[in-house]
Amino acid sequence: MGDLMVRTVELIERKRDGGRLSAEEIDHLVQGFTRGKIPDYQMSAFAMAVVLRGMDARETAALTTSMVASGERLDLRRFGRVVDKHSTGGVGDKTTLVVAPLVAACGAPVAKMSGRGLGFSGGTLDKLESFTGYRADLTTREFLAQLERTGIVVTGQTSSLVPADGRLYALRDVTGTVPAIALIASSIMSKKIAAGAHAVVLDVKVGSGAFMKDRASALALARAMVAIGVANGLAVTCELTDMEQPLGFAVGNALEVREAIATLRGEGPEDLVRLVRRAGAEMLVLGRYARTQVVALARIDRAIADGSGLAKLRQLVAAQGGDARLVDDPTLLAKAPRVEVLRASRTANVAAIAADEVGLASVRLGAGRETQGAPIDLATGILLRRKVGDRVERGEPYAEVHCGGLPGDAAAIEQVRSAFGWSGATVRRRRLLLGRVAARR
Repeated sequence: MGDLMVRTVELIERKRDGGRLSAEEIDHLVQGFTRGKIPDYQMSAFAMAVVLRGMDARETAALTTSMVASGERLDLRRFGRVVDKHSTGGVGDKTTLVVAPLVAACGAPVAKMSGRGLGFSGGTLDKLESFTGYRADLTTREFLAQLERTGIVVTGQTSSLVPADGRLYALRDVTGTVPAIALIASSIMSKKIAAGAHAVVLDVKVGSGAFMKDRASALALARAMVAIGVANGLAVTCELTDMEQPLGFAVGNALEVREAIATLRGEGPEDLVRLVRRAGAEMLVLGRYARTQVVALARIDRAIADGSGLAKLRQLVAAQGGDARLVDDPTLLAKAPRVEVLRASRTANVAAIAADEVGLASVRLGAGRETQGAPIDLATGILLRRKVGDRVERGEPYAEVHCGGLPGDAAAIEQVRSAFGWSGATVRRRRLLLGRVAARR
């Protein structure tokens, strides 16, 4: 074996045995893997060692720095303080579709590189492609030109940004090495740092419909990401939010876009509106476009009331080639050919709505994908008519299942039905905001 191979094996063994790696050693692994000098099987072994043994804060910061250095890093200083928002993903999470236009309408440049959905976690880009013609593959030059022209851009990650993350994530996805705090935190934060934002608001979802199932692991991830941000000169705040039930009422691409448009018109569901106001205000304060939360909230509310947030969504869609008429007339968005209405068999209170089951049902309906690159049906999904804590009279509808004619439709309908838990007693509404981790400013 050559020196490179021997050294790589030594590093894998040290991490396997619980030892620490230096920044130089981590960089050796990342750059060697990105350039094809370290094979997939060795990087898979290293990733598994990290899953089993973890990384400390210094190692995680070094891993992030090395991943950023694997590609280009955008310099957005000429645009002022650019803000971004990232969610770890959940069921019915269409927050970006609402908060990005609102914040941009308040004068803060918003530059966001988003992903596609995989499994029951929906992707922002898939939702935006409900606007016919929307381009999610802007080049770096187009990205910068649009940010300068409109103050908002939401596109996919370019291949020149953090190529190490793209390669490593694909490997983790097929080797059972996704669930490691250090790997998740460095993956998310390396993209944020490389994309050039100066302030980032993170939303870590907690619960059955999220990647982090419990508050302790979500808190560990939040702290890791905030520490990475601070080490790289970013202003970062992380909110922990509930994902035991879907966010809002709509789950599925075109259905969620309709709900996002309704929210920008001031007609959104209570939980989504609350999260949008919180995240939007935090983005304005972190970006230094508002001095206090009170001032920031007032500006977000005004952008809803005066229609400037909706106008900014229209501008975003048009700038990226989408049919902006759909913003003004959401009835033109794709519709499923069949809607199955679920009605209560008895009068009761909604005690639970299993977010993961609703999410998996949406995948069965064709609204999500089980493998990277698989086609999706933008029209299908689930529309909840009630949330946890609501009372439902016998015969009243509590959910709609929007079906596209797939063999799995009947099973999906039953899955949505079984996702609801019922109680004869009064049920307390779920708490949405579960905690906050912020860098000292």
